[in-house]
Formats: sequence, structure tokens, C-alpha cells
Amino acid sequence: MRKSFRLITSQGRISDRTPRAIAGARATSDLLAEALSLQAELIGLPDEACIDDWSASLPAAEKTLNKLRAAVLDAIGEGIAPLLAVNTCSGSLATLPAAVTAIPDLKILWIDAHGDFNTPETTGSGYLGGMVLAAVCGLWQSGHGADVDPTQIIIAGIRDIDEQERRLLEVAGVKLLPPSSTNAEAVLPLLGNSPVWIHVDWDSLEPGHVPAAYKVPNGLMPSQLRALFEAIPPEQIAGIEFAEFEIQDDEEERAQALAVLSDVIEPLLVRRA
Repeated sequence: MRKSFRLITSQGRISDRTPRAIAGARATSDLLAEALSLQAELIGLPDEACIDDWSASLPAAEKTLNKLRAAVLDAIGEGIAPLLAVNTCSGSLATLPAAVTAIPDLKILWIDAHGDFNTPETTGSGYLGGMVLAAVCGLWQSGHGADVDPTQIIIAGIRDIDEQERRLLEVAGVKLLPPSSTNAEAVLPLLGNSPVWIHVDWDSLEPGHVPAAYKVPNGLMPSQLRALFEAIPPEQIAGIEFAEFEIQDDEEERAQALAVLSDVIEPLLVRRA
């Protein structure tokens, strides 16, 4: 039996540094819409990618972020789980604070190669996406909410962390699972019986399966991630978001990536008996 979802798709630039992530979000959305017979709510208008500092990309994304927050709150208010296809993980600046405001005791399963726990003082790249979790936990003010308890976050598949970032994560109490420990045995006890928000950055996978802007070796295998999703009780899933899919021009590469993506996420979309 299908779960009840509201499909929300970001099409506005949110710190995109490459031109392929907005199209990747739309392709992900189209796949989800077909699989679940849903109509996507499109948020924002595509804009050109550029390499800019967070101090420029954050205000430029304000309208898109505000609309994402409103859409998440509306869905949860209607008793429907938000299902988001977003271009970059920077969209979570809005979605996570909205979710924790609406859902008590929410835990966040953040599946990513990176910690995304830098601040304006520690970032070396200036990339907004590398500062998302630090912002929603209140280490710096994005203007889009900072109510997330860091001890309720589990980052799975993590393997590329700046040294200062690692210290911030440890002090905050974020739970870190490398790819070798990203499995049901490690994750389910951390989730307990709490509702869970699942975020997937596709760079969490071993490169070569689903294209992402950042290629970080020694990642999760698709079958490993699917097995984890099969183990999470569907009734605990409060929301899902997929980010950082860099769609390719080559039709065969695109088809292969979407096939992997579809297979990995399929257990999240079905209420199992």
C-alpha cells in the first residue's frame, strides 16, 4: 500500500554552483510523481548557477526557502508526509526548522558524505550547503529557523569532514556513522520509536551510481542504502527529501542513474505489511 505524500519540488536556485542540480530535482520529482500518481508542487524558478559566497546566495534564495517552509508546514498540518525533491541541501535551511516545529520529538536521519556543520567563521569554501545543519541547530543565524536539537541528528555515510567542523559536531552531540556503520543495526536503535525525517544527499553513495557535484570515494553502496530503508518502519517516516542529483546529458547515463535512484528509494514509498 502506498504512503500518503505531498510532492514538493524546488526549482529555484539555492546556492547552486552547477547547472545540473535544478534539472536533477525535476527529474527526481517526475520519477516520484509517476510512481505515486502525484502532482508536484513546483517552487521557485530556475536561475543560473554560480560560485558565490553564502552571504550572497542566502538572500538570493529567500523567496524559494520561504515557500519551501510554507509547503512543508501545510503538508504536515494536513497530516500528509512531505516528499521533497530539491536541488541542493541548502533547501533544508527551511524544511528542517519547519518540520521540527510541527512534529515533536522528530529525529533527523541525514545521509551525506559531509557534515554540513560549518559556520561563517569556519567555512573554507563559503558554500551555503556546507553550513546547513549548523544553521538549523543555531550555531549561526540563517533567518529561516534554528530550532533543531543537534542530539536528534544522525549523519550516516559521513566521511569528508573539516577538522573544525568535526569539533563542532562532537561538541554539539550529533551522532556520526561512517559508511561501514550505516546499517539497520546501528541506525534503528538511534531512531527508537520517534518520527524520522530522512534526508538523502546523493554524494553519500560511492561515486559512479548517482551523479552528484561532489565525488567522495568509499561511500555507501546502493544496495546498502536500500537495505537500511527497508528496515525503517514506514509509520515512523514523517518526511523525506532528496538532494544533489546532478542529471547528465547522456541519455544512457541519465537512465542508469534514475534506475539506481528509483531502486534505492522504493522501500520508502511503500507501506509494507
